[in-house]
Amino acid sequence: MAKIKDPRRARRARVKRGIRKKVYGTPTRPRLTVYRSNMHTYAQLIDDTRGHTVASMSTLQADVEGEEHMDRSFNVGKRLAEQALEAGFEKAVFDRNGYQYHGLIRAVAEGAREGGLDL
Repeated sequence: MAKIKDPRRARRARVKRGIRKKVYGTPTRPRLTVYRSNMHTYAQLIDDTRGHTVASMSTLQADVEGEEHMDRSFNVGKRLAEQALEAGFEKAVFDRNGYQYHGLIRAVAEGAREGGLDL
């Protein structure tokens, strides 16, 4: 693995590795992972045993509504929970992907919980 020179990116990569050692998605309880960019938020449910994405949602999709980025992120979590319930999943493991648990990351988790997913 190449060494990352930017200290912020290097720290996030280190934290991410630590989280992924502990958080693992199974066929009965997939991993809900979140990625955020400056413009959009992405969330996926992943079964790590098979390496398959069970469901995915992002703020790029037209059916995600909201004025603010925080509202859209909350709706991403809510819509992802609806997809998970349709696919037969009631529980998931939350992977914050090296980000701090606040802001957009927290909004996705709270939206998923409100949508009926047990995190």
